[in-house]
Amino acid sequence: MKILLLEDDYNYNESIKEYLEDRGFIVDSFYDGQSALEAIVENKYYLAILDIKVPKLNGHEVIKYLKDINDKTPIIITTSLVDIDNITIGYQLGCKDYLKKPFELKELELRINTILETQYNINTKKIKHLENNYSFDISNRLLKYSNEVIDLSVKEKELVEFLVSNSNTYCDIETIRENVWEGKEINHADIRMYIRKIRLKTYKGFIVSHRGLGYKIVVS
Repeated sequence: MKILLLEDDYNYNESIKEYLEDRGFIVDSFYDGQSALEAIVENKYYLAILDIKVPKLNGHEVIKYLKDINDKTPIIITTSLVDIDNITIGYQLGCKDYLKKPFELKELELRINTILETQYNINTKKIKHLENNYSFDISNRLLKYSNEVIDLSVKEKELVEFLVSNSNTYCDIETIRENVWEGKEINHADIRMYIRKIRLKTYKGFIVSHRGLGYKIVVS
């Protein structure tokens, strides 16, 4: 899912972008309001995160223009401005939420997930964010890189689902056989072949292995 970020503080911009991308979002980041506005008009975003005090066009001006053209992109305002008038203006213009700086990145993630669930009926609790912009939708058994679906066979999907459901914990190969293949006869070498195929479709470290412990997928 693609998100727009408007933040003129370099460190804030980079840390927010990196954090959200680690959780599977695509983030287009900008440092001034004019560039951000042009991007929102030209592209489809699930959400916009806008700072208020930025160069060229401030966040309120960006929101007002979007309202004037009937753009429905949901907006979260982030700002160090604490007076009620500035907060009121943002809500009157139609922003969905407000975060006062400094804030925890985890709190921003929770606010984003709430908007995605209410605005688009996306059950974020079923979407597991993996490393390197991968995510796995448990309800649909869909593995994605950014917004691109990775083509997996039925058994490969079941294997990924099992490792994601037991995320960050090593599962030995016999445990994998008993759960994914429901105890049916299959050589351990054939299971390793499935793991190799998944790695070829993703990257080598997507499924982490440790001699004597087994395999795991890391969930952020």
